[in-house]
Amino acid sequence: MRCAESLRVQAYFDAEVDAVSAAEIERHIEHCAECRALLQDLEQVRTVLRRDLSFARTPPALRARVLGALDEEGSAEAADPSAEAAIPRNAWRPRQRAARNSRMRPYWLGAMGGAGGTAIAAVLAFFLLMPRLTNPLLDELVAAHERSLMPAHLIDVASTDKHTVKPWFAGHADVSPAVADFETQGYRLVGGRADYFDHQRAAAVVYQHGAHVINVFSWAGGASGVPKNATRNGYHLAFWRAGDLMYCAVSDTGWDELLTLKGLLRDLSARDNRD
Repeated sequence: MRCAESLRVQAYFDAEVDAVSAAEIERHIEHCAECRALLQDLEQVRTVLRRDLSFARTPPALRARVLGALDEEGSAEAADPSAEAAIPRNAWRPRQRAARNSRMRPYWLGAMGGAGGTAIAAVLAFFLLMPRLTNPLLDELVAAHERSLMPAHLIDVASTDKHTVKPWFAGHADVSPAVADFETQGYRLVGGRADYFDHQRAAAVVYQHGAHVINVFSWAGGASGVPKNATRNGYHLAFWRAGDLMYCAVSDTGWDELLTLKGLLRDLSARDNRD
């Protein structure tokens, strides 16, 4: 019989569980060979897909030509209204359908043959096989931000005092992030929580800016470069590095507001490193 925790293990693999659940599942995996093997299989499948799966790409010029031909056909559908006025309404409908069909038939008969057929097939392949512009790290960060906005998921330690929030991470996350209250600059510290992505316990410091929540995630960045700032699902993601830690501020606030907080936290990290 399949282990009852197998579905939770799959959710854990997809980064769809909170930090507490992730820790529970990790403890379970240590003692369950079946779930440990399941996790290894999922890792292998993802590795193979990312390494070996290829996608067909349609040249932009070909796509533009096909879409242009479709636009021209749509323009031809606009009949002269003065010609329609002299025809009784009941008599017009069958004639309208016949005229429309007669105009469309030559185009589609020609389009489906020869180069036209190839072009349409290429466009279909473009839309069906075009790879999603995905980045696993961006997906995990956005998913963690969206989870935090669910009821009772935003904060594990609620405080505006950095001397309360920062020490809390010592026993709950793998990193010690920069923490400060910037209320005078418009960024009020409201607390923090532990989250789980990139296979580690990350820290999330939460700020309130007007009506917007800003999650500032930090994790051990290793030797990897700093990702470029990005927008995903309506959320802005601003990245930076401070020492051995990687940071990312995620919110639906404007770019200027998010980058201002990024600057404040970078200056804070620089002062802490000098001290």
